[in-house]
Amino acid sequence: MTQQATIVPPAYVTQSEEMYDRPIDPAIARRLFAFVGPYKWQMVLSLILMLVATGSAVVGPYLVKIAIDDGLVAGNPAALRNVVLLYLGLAILRWLFIFTRVNIMARVGQSVIYDLRKEMFERLQNLSLSFYSRYSVGRVITRVINDVENLRQFIIWAVLAIGRDLFALVGIIVAMLALDVKLSLLTFIALPVMLVVTRLYRSRARVAYRRVRAAISWVNSVLAENINGIRVVQAFSRQAYNYANYRDYTNRYHLQTLIRAAKVAASFLPAVDVLGALATAAVVYLGGTAVLPAPGAQAQVGESITAGVLVAFVLYIERFFDPIRDLSRRYDVLQSTMAGGERILTLMDTEVEVKDAEDAREMETIQGAVRFEHVSFYYSDPFAQDPSPYVDDATPLHSTLSGRGAQADLVLKDIDLDIRPGETVAFVGETGAGKTTIIKLLARFHDPTEGCVRVDGHDLRTVTQASLRRQMGIVLQDPFLFNGTVAENILFGRLGATDEDVINAAEAVGAHAFILGLKRGYHSPVEEGGALLSVGQRQLISFARALLADPRILILDEATSSVDTQTEGIIQRALARLFEGRTSFVIAHRLSTITNADRIVVIHDGKIVEQGKHEELLEKRGMYYELYKTGFQE
Repeated sequence: MTQQATIVPPAYVTQSEEMYDRPIDPAIARRLFAFVGPYKWQMVLSLILMLVATGSAVVGPYLVKIAIDDGLVAGNPAALRNVVLLYLGLAILRWLFIFTRVNIMARVGQSVIYDLRKEMFERLQNLSLSFYSRYSVGRVITRVINDVENLRQFIIWAVLAIGRDLFALVGIIVAMLALDVKLSLLTFIALPVMLVVTRLYRSRARVAYRRVRAAISWVNSVLAENINGIRVVQAFSRQAYNYANYRDYTNRYHLQTLIRAAKVAASFLPAVDVLGALATAAVVYLGGTAVLPAPGAQAQVGESITAGVLVAFVLYIERFFDPIRDLSRRYDVLQSTMAGGERILTLMDTEVEVKDAEDAREMETIQGAVRFEHVSFYYSDPFAQDPSPYVDDATPLHSTLSGRGAQADLVLKDIDLDIRPGETVAFVGETGAGKTTIIKLLARFHDPTEGCVRVDGHDLRTVTQASLRRQMGIVLQDPFLFNGTVAENILFGRLGATDEDVINAAEAVGAHAFILGLKRGYHSPVEEGGALLSVGQRQLISFARALLADPRILILDEATSSVDTQTEGIIQRALARLFEGRTSFVIAHRLSTITNADRIVVIHDGKIVEQGKHEELLEKRGMYYELYKTGFQE
């Protein structure tokens, strides 16, 4: 069997984890434990139960000593019986307390994760679109799923376990010293060696588990990318190549990191066992000679020990190394949790770039007058100053190359437009000219770098985003449908609408006929992204969704590019009614979509180069005329 070569991952896979591989930060710990605050009394009760259970476990070997010395050796059956009954009673009590504590901590852990994921989801819903242009889906999912799950495991098992181990270690040391000081000191000789072994283990384990975390993020990212792009993968018959790449590179690196981490753990646990065995052997030999002096000799007073003490000491030695070994493992869990917690808090602290002003007011029902006042805009380059926060274990390499070291490009330059209420405006131009960016500024997905956008005279930065977007309807080139039924996706535009309203909206855009042809009609499931529907059908449903919202401002961004000519004819008739009384913005390359617009605005290189009606622009024989001759095909 040939040995697999060691895989060296790209730098972006491990760079982020190295950022988080720092000493434990008390500030991060305090913020994480703030989520436990609402459940502090359950934690206190669990702590009390843990102390009682641990104390009963520490007492166990001492009861064995009493049973041997005062029961067996002394020939006292009553004392033996009483000690055995007490030992069994403590064991039952310990089981009951541990059972109760685990149940309480499981509930606390699940509640904390519920609260944390709720806040993270709310945060993700409110983050600006620029955040999602920098962070891959796999990276975000890793934060919400893996890192949060690690935190849950730490809360349930590790938090109180650290206290339990410390309490048990102190109790065992006190009990051993009370039984015999010399044997205790003999046992403690192994501690310096144990500290050296533990330190070596921690340094190696830290590196090993950091690589495991990076590998998990990489696996999640590759999975998300392949699942989201499955149509492209199958269209280009890339299944075999992607599978081989995932098997021999991504997933195998994950396997190698897990094996290395397992080897590190496997080297530590036997070392602890060997030290424990050596200490036990020394105690048994030296203690045994004290229990059984040489024939004909008499043990000196103060130098002999009883058989019960010797047995109890052996039991204590076995338990003495358990909390030390457990604390070493808990340290790595703690560090991993702190690293994951720092990533969680980094996500939670990510600034919302487009947010409502403190004195933002609700926008009343608008008429639809839109004004762009000398608007300029550029997308800031996230890599120009500090690339490290954006290049991490889950960011595809190709997504970082184009931005690294480049300066931010000016997308729009001094856009000045005044649109009347009810006017239909079409934007045309080459790909990348800035048409969609204008629409994003109108919907306030971004704020202008210079100038301002006004609706009915209100600067959009002075009103709430929700009150603005409630009065907008947006249909994109690639419509997204949510997992649910056809009716539920149409209702997304206005949740309080009736079934009749849904049917009327579908009829208006020509979707009613094909919906009735589905197996369950309006109650037919569409699956995530509308996977069970064609692109044209998804587009018609998105039109119905926008119409049901009854917006004052309607935005169509390449909304008819994915439908056939017959379906487009149906939509054109519906749009004629849909545009009535609404301010409408249309981005399209199809001539039939924009010829009837009240105004056509030609965008080139981020600037307005022409504007007017269809016939007027043709007479000018400028850029619009050239686009018209080519049928708007680029």
